[in-house]
Amino acid sequence: MKPMRDFALETYMSKWEFVAKYNMTASDAESMRLPELLAMASDEDRADFDNLSLGYTETFGAPALRQEIAGTYDTVEPENLICFAGAEEAIYVAMKVLLTANDHAIVITPNYQAAETIPLSICAVTGVALDIDNDWELDIGLVEKALRPNTKLISINFPNNPTGKILPRAAFDALIGLCRKHGIWLFSDEVYRLIEKDETFRLPQAADVYERGISLNVMSKAYGLPGLRIGWLASKDRDFLVRCERYKHFLSICNSAPSEILARIALKSRDRILARTRGIVRNNLGVLNDFFAEFPHLFDWREPDGGCVAFIRYRGADGVEEFTRRVVEEAGVFFLPSSVYRSDLTPVPENCLRIGFGRQHVPEGLTALRNWLRRNNV
Repeated sequence: MKPMRDFALETYMSKWEFVAKYNMTASDAESMRLPELLAMASDEDRADFDNLSLGYTETFGAPALRQEIAGTYDTVEPENLICFAGAEEAIYVAMKVLLTANDHAIVITPNYQAAETIPLSICAVTGVALDIDNDWELDIGLVEKALRPNTKLISINFPNNPTGKILPRAAFDALIGLCRKHGIWLFSDEVYRLIEKDETFRLPQAADVYERGISLNVMSKAYGLPGLRIGWLASKDRDFLVRCERYKHFLSICNSAPSEILARIALKSRDRILARTRGIVRNNLGVLNDFFAEFPHLFDWREPDGGCVAFIRYRGADGVEEFTRRVVEEAGVFFLPSSVYRSDLTPVPENCLRIGFGRQHVPEGLTALRNWLRRNNV
């Protein structure tokens, strides 16, 4: 066990996210304004929103909201769900509920820091790194070698943040088989699911296919609605969900009542919202392909499998830390450097930056970056 260190990504984001002119590292899809979302509401849902009483809500989440969330799964029912104030609270609660000081966890890296920092504050943790030189592949054999008699949980995230990697289906099935053989929980962060480059890459949700699978999702990423602060866990294990509810009593207690209705409206219109997100991502990938073709000496660009972020090598002699500092200070173009993804578990490539391409201003940001590179003869 070790004390939780500062959340490096969030600390770095707090400095630049809202002041940089072009947030080219955003992890979420383009959002919408409240009137746009309300315009999608049925008469009944709009009336519910307009006449809402601003009282407490159910700790598990409003039944009507959980009904809509359940519709995004193949075999999950509303009673298999619990809602949280975003994905971060859900990660925190799940790890605190499942792990004890006597346990061992395995976490895939690179990752969203909470995936390793929270377990490390509880128990022994082993990292297994995606291989940058092999298209960020995960070696299931290395996962198996990392197993201990007391391994209780394996934590994964596909499409991965920051790499955009998606496991091949055969590897995903092998991982589930490994978990099932040893009775291990599989915690699966699926917040970028549904915006894959190719639908054939899409993996099933862990809670649908494995009895000890826990699926994490949120309105923030694919749906582009982080301001709602609505996330959830799906699991077929009712005892686990009840324990999560008891822990949530010490945190948010319940979700925002307006957000629950707005999330319900969005989920009912999910096909329309996801089509919008996919269109923006598809367009931005085309623009990125053209941009990086101009600067192959600076960037090692490969289209990721899914999501709306990528982790790419920077080849400039100045190094990625200096490059990201200068470009945000001098051109207002904001990227996250490798240092933000430092892991306590495994080495993370030190010459990478995270680019986000889920927002509509990406072409404009690339123009600003191109102009800066040319002015500075980079």
